[in-house]
Amino acid sequence: MIVAAAQFAPVPGDIEANVRTVAELVRAAGADGARLVVLAELALTGYEPSLIHADPALALTEDDLRLEPIREACRAAGAAAVVNGPVRTGDGERPGVTTLVFGPDGALLARYDKQHLYGYEREVFTAGDRDGRFALDGVRFALATCYDNRFPELAERAASDGCRVYLASSVLDTENDSFEAVYPARARDFGLYVVLGNTLGTNEAGACEGRSGVWGPDGERLADAGTKQGYATAELPVGGDA
Repeated sequence: MIVAAAQFAPVPGDIEANVRTVAELVRAAGADGARLVVLAELALTGYEPSLIHADPALALTEDDLRLEPIREACRAAGAAAVVNGPVRTGDGERPGVTTLVFGPDGALLARYDKQHLYGYEREVFTAGDRDGRFALDGVRFALATCYDNRFPELAERAASDGCRVYLASSVLDTENDSFEAVYPARARDFGLYVVLGNTLGTNEAGACEGRSGVWGPDGERLADAGTKQGYATAELPVGGDA
């Protein structure tokens, strides 16, 4: 299975513009053979908790019509998309920092709400209370979001639950040590493929330069998207009988 770790600089608060870019990346990666495309944390709005807190209209729903271009892109590309944004929760108050996984048919495969909120996020969002899982082509995937990855028990549970691939939608600034200290460790310690979707540009977390990519179960980098808009792909030797 070919997976793609994609990145771009979101326009703060402009869901329509960001959805268009996500859809373009899904179509392009699908044309390069990707069956799954992973984007950054809050890619749909940019990492702008203050802006999200001030504008309730930025909170999406799982079936939000504004997301239709992404669903269409998945169908056209025959690829699943892992996209993250502020999505309304059942309590009707604060949204989650939510990953929505749209399958190759455009249908919702999974929802995951970030469990470990960081800093000011705690004033804006509702934390999730369950792990994220889905299957594609017989392969089990786990979902985690940025600060979640500092807690190794998430990856440990994923491996124990039969997951082969761990998908990490994140926002990592240029000073963040996770590229060396976290993602390769999660891969190596639990025998997982790790796919990181990071962001570009300056946001409330600081200056980010991408470097989205993939690590193998030995902790070695298999793909690096560099520092420009686009994606990196890696072919993972996983199958439905795994």
